[in-house]
Amino acid sequence: MKKFNIRKVLDGLTAVSSSSSSAAQPGTPRDNDVVQETLQSEHFQLCKTVRHGFPYQSSSMAFDPVQKILAIGTQTGALRLFGRAGVECYCQHDSGAAVIQLQFLINEGALVSALTDDSIHLWNLRQKIPAILHSLKFNRERITYCHLPFQSKWLYIGTERGNIHIVNVESFTLSGYVIMWNKAIELSTKTHPGPVVHISDNPMDEGKLLIGFECGVVVLWDLKSKKADYRYNYDEAIHSVAWHHEGKQFVCSHSDGTLTTWNVRAPAKPAQIITPHGKQPKDGKKPEPCKPILKVEYKTTRAGDPFMVLSGGLSYDTVGRRPCLTVMHGKSTTVLEMDYPIVDFLTLCETPYPNDYQEPYAVVVLLERDLVLIDLGQIGYPIFENPYPLTIHESPVTCCEYFADCTAEIIPALYSVGSRQKRQGYSKKEWPISGGNWGQGTQSYPEIILTGHADGSIKFWDASALMLQVLYKLKTAKVFERARGKDEKPSTDIVEEDPFAIQTLSWCPESRMLCVGGVSAHVIVYRFSKQEITTEVVELLEVRMQCEFSEVESPDPGGEQTPTLLTSGASASPQESEPPVQPSTGNNSSDGPRDNIPCLQVRSSPLKQSPGYQVELVIQLVWVSGEPPQQITSLAMNSSYGLVVFGNSNGLAVVDYLQKTLLFNMGMSELYSPSEPYQRQLRSPRKPRQPSGAFCDSNDGSIPSEDRCKSPTSGSTSPCNSDDERKQNFIEKAKMSRKISSSGEQKSDQEERLQQLDFLTCKMPFYCMIKGKAAARRNKKWGICRAMFALRFYAKDNSFTRSRSSSVTSIDRESRETISSFHFCESYPRKTESLVSPCLLVGTTQGSVIMVALSLPPGADQRLQQPVGISSCGTIIRLKGGILTMALLDSTGALLPPSYEPWHDPNSSDEEKLRRRRPASSPSSQEGQDSQFAVLCSEKQAKVVAVPSQTCIYKHSITETSFVLRADVVQMGGTNCIACFCANGHIMTLSLPSLRPLLDVNYLPLTDMRIARTFCFSNLGQALYLTSPTEIQRITYSQETCDNLQEMLSELFTPVETPEAPNRGFFKGLFGGGAQSLDREDLFGETTAGKASRSLAQHIPGPGSMEGMKGAASGVVGELARARIALDERGQKLGELDERTAAMMASAESFSKHAHDMMLKYKDKKWYQL
Repeated sequence: MKKFNIRKVLDGLTAVSSSSSSAAQPGTPRDNDVVQETLQSEHFQLCKTVRHGFPYQSSSMAFDPVQKILAIGTQTGALRLFGRAGVECYCQHDSGAAVIQLQFLINEGALVSALTDDSIHLWNLRQKIPAILHSLKFNRERITYCHLPFQSKWLYIGTERGNIHIVNVESFTLSGYVIMWNKAIELSTKTHPGPVVHISDNPMDEGKLLIGFECGVVVLWDLKSKKADYRYNYDEAIHSVAWHHEGKQFVCSHSDGTLTTWNVRAPAKPAQIITPHGKQPKDGKKPEPCKPILKVEYKTTRAGDPFMVLSGGLSYDTVGRRPCLTVMHGKSTTVLEMDYPIVDFLTLCETPYPNDYQEPYAVVVLLERDLVLIDLGQIGYPIFENPYPLTIHESPVTCCEYFADCTAEIIPALYSVGSRQKRQGYSKKEWPISGGNWGQGTQSYPEIILTGHADGSIKFWDASALMLQVLYKLKTAKVFERARGKDEKPSTDIVEEDPFAIQTLSWCPESRMLCVGGVSAHVIVYRFSKQEITTEVVELLEVRMQCEFSEVESPDPGGEQTPTLLTSGASASPQESEPPVQPSTGNNSSDGPRDNIPCLQVRSSPLKQSPGYQVELVIQLVWVSGEPPQQITSLAMNSSYGLVVFGNSNGLAVVDYLQKTLLFNMGMSELYSPSEPYQRQLRSPRKPRQPSGAFCDSNDGSIPSEDRCKSPTSGSTSPCNSDDERKQNFIEKAKMSRKISSSGEQKSDQEERLQQLDFLTCKMPFYCMIKGKAAARRNKKWGICRAMFALRFYAKDNSFTRSRSSSVTSIDRESRETISSFHFCESYPRKTESLVSPCLLVGTTQGSVIMVALSLPPGADQRLQQPVGISSCGTIIRLKGGILTMALLDSTGALLPPSYEPWHDPNSSDEEKLRRRRPASSPSSQEGQDSQFAVLCSEKQAKVVAVPSQTCIYKHSITETSFVLRADVVQMGGTNCIACFCANGHIMTLSLPSLRPLLDVNYLPLTDMRIARTFCFSNLGQALYLTSPTEIQRITYSQETCDNLQEMLSELFTPVETPEAPNRGFFKGLFGGGAQSLDREDLFGETTAGKASRSLAQHIPGPGSMEGMKGAASGVVGELARARIALDERGQKLGELDERTAAMMASAESFSKHAHDMMLKYKDKKWYQL
């Protein structure tokens, strides 16, 4: 354990980092004031833990009917495996190629995946983190279809050329047995049959293989005689084939929407042709063609009619109809409409044996953005209630917050009110995907994740023990009136789509207070209550925030610049101001521009509020003289003080939500004192029209005003016309930033800021665009929509001069200081203060930290009557880059969290409210000159400032070539540290208060806008981010969590006995009517079939195999493994040497004996007797 003197400068840190400590200043702590820091570098390690949400861009699916495990592959090469609720696993193919097919080795704990890069992989699922055992990469043929028979180790692989190869899944080697396309089809056929689209063996005869070609030809191949028994021809292309379990019939689905049923021994023509969704003409002609039936499954039951399940096949005249799944059972045909296009479906059956009655009980339907299970055993085919957290993307996620180790009572409270929101009408049966076991982790602290969405909803998730379950959903849009049609849409909206989208959240778990900031410049304060109420009139407070610019000419580079002053507009509470003007027509009429009009209209009818979060107050910024309100960039709330503070580019406002009054509304310049050394001044006058909001900014004055600010979901045409272009542009800039960082080249601040602004100005939405309505508007013009953090890069410091780049010039011309962060605390407002009192720290995008003093009424009864006093105390310090986070430590280094009011039900009696309300703490005296430390972190550096002397005692330069996107002061191992995430992908931690670097890991290979917007740290070494529009990735930077991760993870494979094979019966066994087995080893083995061509495919040992483990060993464990391997090899060589030595000794002894015998033989003989 190392002790750090707060007064002295830490030496030696510059050798390992760019950290530098300032010299001891007057007013620093005394010599005996020391802080013991227990965190060391060995306490930190970064690794991924779990991934939650719906698999993004899913492409294939497989199910193990014995283990009850579902596997889903994606277009990005990811695998997601699901068991019972809480059992999930994520793994990734290194190539990133799309997964086209998955095949379980049923009840073997293994999975085969086929990718678009013509490789197949064998995954070992018997370990908690699945690993690849073997890989096989085809060099000359493209893989189109795979089939692995039940309880077989030989995998059939169909290719684009129409050939079929056979792979031994144990050794992952190719057999010499190949079915060539030209031998399978008729010799008289003049055209190529196309790729193989289906392979399956006859359920009753394993020696017969059914091969479907794309052109419509189906071949029944005899594996033993190596020839085709039957060939079935149809004019339409084939998409899928399904067997009847008796092996006498099979069904094909075709591209014209027809289903053909064939008798195995009657190849001349189909036994039946039906068009499930085709209109039957009265004159007996052929039905009109329909859309292709992409897949069909034929499942039999012992007691009733068989089930035929199919996707597609709808009539072409059903324009606009949603995708459907059709269930045909006997004479009834049921069409089930789906919300999204169908990717794949599987029918779940009671038996894994294909030659027995299947007894289907459910259908798993994989949609583009959802997973649905249909119960086939109940009338009406209801769906099962999905226990997985697959609804993260129900509406696009716009913000995230993560709370680890929060109060234990909050999760039961949220669950109790959220359980009343569940839908009805689900199947009464248990979720059929029930495999695996939960982890046996030691983590017992509660964790909660909050996600804000584009539709104005907020979801509370229980994230404890590496699981995720939705607890409660809050819909903030209920507070406002909804436009019924496009014509009724008010023109006062500052966004075209999703006006209720959540922009920022402030939540206090202890008091259960919630404050929400939206994109329409509105703030809603919520209280938690267990009782249902009806609010007759929603409390509304309209705030007028404006920033007036003096009209001056652009400054001459050679002359003096006239300062441009900002003044805040007057604003009043509802009690003091006149009623707001309600929008009538929404147009600029002859009466004048819009003024005092909010962007959204609060509902006037009574609002029924269910138990849970209920509206306390709605705050709206209004239009000012035709100018729309600026969007809110920062938000904070304190339940003990009863205050809400929010800020934007115009300034900040403080609202008393208890008295429903506006206390403080001040422009940025007024926050600084007249002699303020850090006061920022604008470089150029404001344009006649300012684009609204932190998300939207235009650098082209020719863009029409109505197109300047649109919703983050709307599209863009220029300069980045598509998602791919935007992504490529961003990646190229990120690569450039990483190259500069790795080479160590120094850049000027101007060049660095130009690089940052270049990729930020690429027209990217602040959350991922979804298909549908947003895609239809992609060709519309819109302003440059940035992520919320982009506003912090408008103006960094005085050294940022005008650039030659036109885009940077326009941004610089309209740049101004903006509020970036808040922190409520109890501290010393001024240097001369000796008493601790309520304060507010304000951070700006230009690095200033301003102290605001709060004066609260002393008693609880006076709090609701007397006003709260607020006064700005000026800047305490300035950092390089925008302020991201602030915190306060006491003299021992312990975190001083903001005070809070314990939760009480707001609908209880008034006496109980007053009795339970804790009065604000009275000013207290602290001995010692400096008894607190303010921790400040910006986009570039971190500082620790002694309070009240306001002297910097530690500072650390976090990055020179990049910038910090997210920083939080978190609790770790009983103490505190700063966790940072940089734009170049680095995750770093710094000790407190000395700011020693403890962790610096290059985690993300490329920076991503979605990750940058949603990344957040939490206590106890936890963090998360949105890795795709539908998935949350959780990571840990705690060594203890990494060590215990194996125990905490769920287990996929559990020992289960394979069901008994169906009884053949006496007569079938006597007369040979049962299933015919095949000795595939004798047929496909090297002895009979020979070796396959080496150039056809390349075997690659996976990291999970012994060869792969030898090659992938690294680090300490790898060194030990290599040492053990070397020791084994040395022992083996020594053993061989001993054997050779023994052999030589035996040979020498034999030679000696032979020589002795020769000597005795010729001992007594004369020379002439030889």
